[in-house]
Amino acid sequence: MIETATQTTPAPATNPWPWSVSIVIPAYNEGATIGVIVEQLRRDLPYAEVVVVDDCSSDGTADYAEQAGARVVRRPYNIGNGAGVKTGVRTATGDVVVIIDGDGQHNPADIPRLLELIGPYDMVIGARNRQGQQNAIRWLGNSAINWLGSYLTGMKMEDLTSGFRAFRRRVLLDYIHLLPNQFSWPTTSALAFAKGGYHVRFEPIAMQRRQGGRSHQKLLRNGFRFTIIIFRIISLFNPLRVFLPVTGLFLLLCMLSYGLGVAADGRWLHLPPTALFCLIAALFFFFFGLMAEMIAALRFERARDNL
Repeated sequence: MIETATQTTPAPATNPWPWSVSIVIPAYNEGATIGVIVEQLRRDLPYAEVVVVDDCSSDGTADYAEQAGARVVRRPYNIGNGAGVKTGVRTATGDVVVIIDGDGQHNPADIPRLLELIGPYDMVIGARNRQGQQNAIRWLGNSAINWLGSYLTGMKMEDLTSGFRAFRRRVLLDYIHLLPNQFSWPTTSALAFAKGGYHVRFEPIAMQRRQGGRSHQKLLRNGFRFTIIIFRIISLFNPLRVFLPVTGLFLLLCMLSYGLGVAADGRWLHLPPTALFCLIAALFFFFFGLMAEMIAALRFERARDNL
């Protein structure tokens, strides 16, 4: 039976899972919360390795984490949240890795719920509800990404941007070259698992109020980042699912323009400029999508060769 987030159980003295566990916390200026989180993790999950990747913080985050008992990796300069996750996954020694934020919004008590599902599932993602996301604009953007991911993979994606998740480390290492250094790593990793035929599960969780520090997200930057994420998702995962409908649309416009031209002047062998433009656009999108599909296949072929 899966426990709810509000239930508490005594911390097991030994590892209750048939595999080792590492908890990775990418952190940047989370000095106000990181020590408390590490202490809670070590108290409630004493069998788990705790790795904190400090992304060149200026508020003593690394020192607080180290004093609380975490294994700390210190970056000499700031790269990004995704880079911290990749460093943490490479550094971790556990068979299963759990990613959790360092700002206190994720409840460590939910970790056993995610770990219980590893086995039948290769990645378990803590799915937030509408109230668990910061504002309506971000919720709408995340909903659009979820819809696109579901369309590209043929599998319902409920919260692709949630960073709270557990997964088999070996599998992610096969796809780690696909992950960006910034904030779109959760979307990319989940879709990579789904594209690779691995099982992904979304488990409902309740978010907690940020305990300290400040959000590193900005509205304008998020809008630009959202656009980049959309193009990245399309180029990495099943590009033809997007480019073929666009090709069909331009072919339809080409035929409509041609038909209107014939109706206007009666010349069957004349191709109006608009129809010619639509035909060229259709060919461009088709061959561009085909090339993108081949490149995407090569990326995943590299991962399969590493198995």
